[in-house]
Amino acid sequence: MAALMSVTASQNAFAQVGTPFIHDPSTIMECGGKYYTYGTGGGGLFSEDGWTWNSIPEPTTDTPAPSGPGMRFASLVRPGGGAAPDAIKIGDRYLIAYSSTGGGLGGGHAGRVLTMWNKTLDPKSPDFKYSEAIEVAHSLDDEDCDAIDAGLLMGPDGRLWLTYGTYFGFIRLVELDPKTGERVKGNEPVNVAIDCEASIMIYRNGWYYLLGTHGTCCDGPNSTYNIVVGRSRTPQGPFIDNVGRSMLEGGGKMVIGANDRKTGPGHFGRYIESDGVEKMSFHYEADFDQGGRSVLAIRPIVWKDEWPVAGEAFKPGTYEIESVRRGYALELAVDFVRMQGNMRMWGRNNDEPLPNLKNQTLADVIGTWSTGNINVRTGDYMFRPHQRWTITPVPEAGGYLGGPYYKIVIEGTNRALAATADAELVTVPEFTGDASQLWRLDQLTDGNYRIMPKEIPGSDKKYALVSAGDSTPTLAEFDMNSDNSKWNFRNQ
Repeated sequence: MAALMSVTASQNAFAQVGTPFIHDPSTIMECGGKYYTYGTGGGGLFSEDGWTWNSIPEPTTDTPAPSGPGMRFASLVRPGGGAAPDAIKIGDRYLIAYSSTGGGLGGGHAGRVLTMWNKTLDPKSPDFKYSEAIEVAHSLDDEDCDAIDAGLLMGPDGRLWLTYGTYFGFIRLVELDPKTGERVKGNEPVNVAIDCEASIMIYRNGWYYLLGTHGTCCDGPNSTYNIVVGRSRTPQGPFIDNVGRSMLEGGGKMVIGANDRKTGPGHFGRYIESDGVEKMSFHYEADFDQGGRSVLAIRPIVWKDEWPVAGEAFKPGTYEIESVRRGYALELAVDFVRMQGNMRMWGRNNDEPLPNLKNQTLADVIGTWSTGNINVRTGDYMFRPHQRWTITPVPEAGGYLGGPYYKIVIEGTNRALAATADAELVTVPEFTGDASQLWRLDQLTDGNYRIMPKEIPGSDKKYALVSAGDSTPTLAEFDMNSDNSKWNFRNQ
C-alpha cells in the first residue's frame, strides 16, 4: 500500500498518502505537533507532518471508554460514536461534537448531537480521557431537521456556535457555553439554511460564512456532493450568496466540486496555518485513483472578493517562477547567450516566407555554464533554458499540511535549487535529496505562492524565498503584506 501511495503521490501532488481513508472528516486539529481528524463509523486519522495520514493507534492507557448517549459505537481513539464529528480547541482542552444517530439512519430522522471534552487528542498520552457526553440538540422522527453533522465555531466575541442538520430539512444553529460545552440555557434553534448538510460556520473580516455540502451523498463515484457558501454579518443570518440568494431558499456559492478524477467533495473544515496561509480539509466521496475510496483531502483556501474558494492543486511540470514584486523570473546567474538572427525590419516584402524561429535549447548554452555551483537572480523572462524550472514531488521526503516536498531543477538537468547556510540561494550540480534542496509550495489566500526550503543548513529559521531587490532573490522572513514575498508559476 505504501508503494502504491508513493506512485499516486508522484501523479497527483494533492492526494494525501498513507491510508487516508475517511468519511465526514472533522476539522483538522493540531495536538502535540501532530494532526488529527475524526470521521463517521470508526476512529480517525493522524499525521506527523500533515501529508502522510494513517489510522489513529489504539491507546496504551487503562482509561475506560467514555459513557453517555450514543457511546455504544464508541472507540477510545474516536470522539464518540455515530456520525460526522467536529472538533475545536478552547483554551487547553478540545471540545468534540458528534451525532449518535440521525440523517435517516435506520429509516428515521430522530437523532442527537452530543459534546464532550478531552485534554489531548493523543491516545498514547496519560491525559487522554473523554468527559461524559452531553446532549446539546436533538430531532424527532417527524421533525423538519435531522440532528446530525455538527459544526463548531468560536466567534471573535468568544461566543460558541454549533450548526447541524441534513438535506431532509433545515440546517439549524444553537449557542453553546464555551466553558461547559452545554447548550446555553433558554437558547432556541434558529433555521439558517436548507438543501445542504455537513454545515459549519467560519469567521473572517466581519463576515460569518456558512458552508454546507450540497448534492447527493454516499454513492461513491456517483455522488454529486459539492461545497457551497453564503455569508452574513451575524451568526444568526440570513446567509446570502454572491448573487443575493438566501441559503434558506437554496442559495450557495460554489467552493469546490468534482475535479481531478475525484467526486463528492464534502464536510469542509478550515485550518489557519499562518498569516496568508489557510487550508481547507474535506473528503472526496470517491478518488478514482485510490479504488474509489472516500479519502481525506486538503487544499489551499483562496479568498476572492471576500469569498472562499478552493485553491489550485499544484501540478508537477516545467515553469517560469515569477516574482510578484516586478514580474521578473528566477534564473541562473549565467551569461546571456544571444539567439541567431537580427531584427526583421517592418519595411521588408510582406510576401517573403516567414519561418518560425526555434527556441534556444539547453544544448545551445549548457557549455557556457559552470559545472559547479551557480548562483541565482531574477530578470526579464525570455523563455531561455536558464529560466525554466522543472518542479516534481519527492515522495520519500514526506511533506507538510496538504502537500509533498518538491525538488526544483533546471529543465533537462539535475541542477537543483538549494538553500545555503547563510540563508541565500544557489543551484547545485546534482539533486541529492538533502533537506536544503527540498521546497514547500503554499498557495496564499490571495492566490499567489509562498516558496520555502524545508531546511536552512545549520539553522532553525523558517525563511521564505523573497525578492530583496528587482534582481536579488534571497531567503528571509515571509511577509504577507509585501509582494517581495510572493511568487507565481507560469506554464510558458
